[in-house]
Amino acid sequence: DVQLQASGGGLVQAGGSLRLSCIASGFTFGDYNIGWFRRAPGKLREGVACIPNRDGSTYYADSVKGRFTISSDNANNTVYLHMNNLKPEDTAVYYCGADPIFGCRPLALPLFGSWGQGTQVTVSS
Repeated sequence: DVQLQASGGGLVQAGGSLRLSCIASGFTFGDYNIGWFRRAPGKLREGVACIPNRDGSTYYADSVKGRFTISSDNANNTVYLHMNNLKPEDTAVYYCGADPIFGCRPLALPLFGSWGQGTQVTVSS
């Protein structure tokens, strides 16, 4: 059973930083592409960043490039999202998702098959 547990959200002022963690279990960590997604009120879920299982490039949405960094700790089956210079428009519920087939490309991200529960990030102005 694929399980993804996101944590690390909270309330932060604009310009601040947070680090989200996604702990994965139930599958071979290195076989899956793992991404961070977010859903803001009234908006569709958006792929924010993705780290590929083997080949391919790390993906970042244009809205977060230069501010967010995705990284993985393979020894602990954990993927992190380091978020710097946060803006009020980054306010959303953040989820991690995983898939062994669909890669870290904008059109493939919505097709990811496994999702964890979200963690709320609120950025005040």
